[in-house]
Amino acid sequence: MRRVCFVLRVRPDRLTEYRARHAAVWPEMLAALRAAGWHDYSLHLHTDGLLVGHFRTDDLAASLAAMERTEVNARWQAEMAPFFEGLDGRRPDEGFTVLEEIFNLDAQLDALDAADAIDPASEHASATPQEQS
Repeated sequence: MRRVCFVLRVRPDRLTEYRARHAAVWPEMLAALRAAGWHDYSLHLHTDGLLVGHFRTDDLAASLAAMERTEVNARWQAEMAPFFEGLDGRRPDEGFTVLEEIFNLDAQLDALDAADAIDPASEHASATPQEQS
C-alpha cells in the first residue's frame, strides 16, 4: 500500500474555522473517503497555515477518481476551496502537491532484517559494536 503525503496552504485568517470544520467532517464524506480507498488519513496544520496530509492507498489515481465521482466530494471541495491559498481556480483535491517519500523507518528496518536472515553474520546483525570487532 502506498503512503501519500501532500501539502496545501490554509489562509492564516481562516485557520480557526478550518480546524473547526475538520473536528466534525460530514459522515457521508468520511464514508466516501473510506469507500474510495483512503486509509489512515490524517491532516497536520502548522500555525502559519502549512497543511500536511498523509494517507495510504492501493492506487492514488483510482482513489482520487473514485472521490471525483461522488456528489459529497464536490460539495466538500466547494466549501473548502475558500480556505486555501494558491489554488488558482482548482479545487483543493486537485491543487495539493504530493511529496516524494525519501525515508521510511519500517522499510529500512525490514530491509536490514531481510539481509540478516540471508546472512546472519552480516555487519547489520544485532551485535553491539564491541561484539562485532
